Amino acid sequence: MEHWSVEDYKNFTDGKNKKSKYRANKVSVDGHTFDSQKEADFYCALKMRLQAKEIDGFCLQPIFMLAPGLKYKADFIVFHKNGKSEVIDVKGFKTKEYIAKKKVFEDKFNLKITEIE
Repeated sequence: MEHWSVEDYKNFTDGKNKKSKYRANKVSVDGHTFDSQKEADFYCALKMRLQAKEIDGFCLQPIFMLAPGLKYKADFIVFHKNGKSEVIDVKGFKTKEYIAKKKVFEDKFNLKITEIE
C-alpha cells in the first residue's frame, strides 16, 4: 500500500478540475474569465447592445472601496445613453457576505445594485 505525503496529494489534486462551491462552472469569452455561464451570456448581450449603440459602454468587474480593507467587486457597470450608470451583479446564489457588502455599497454610494438572477 502506497502512502502519500500532504505535498504529494496537493500536487496530484492541483491539476484536477475542482467543482465550484455553488456549482457554477467558470467560462472564458474573449480572454475574460467569468464565474458562470449566466455571467458570460450577460457579457455577450452587453457586447451586442454596445454594437447596436443601445449603450455607451460597459466595464468588467469594477472594484469599489467600501472601507479600509473592505472592497466590493461588481460584475459589470453599464454606461447608458442618458448619462446614467448601472452597477450589475449576476447572481446564482446570494451569500451572506454579498448581502452585507451590497447594503454597505448602496448606503455609501447612494446607488442600487441591479441583480440579474
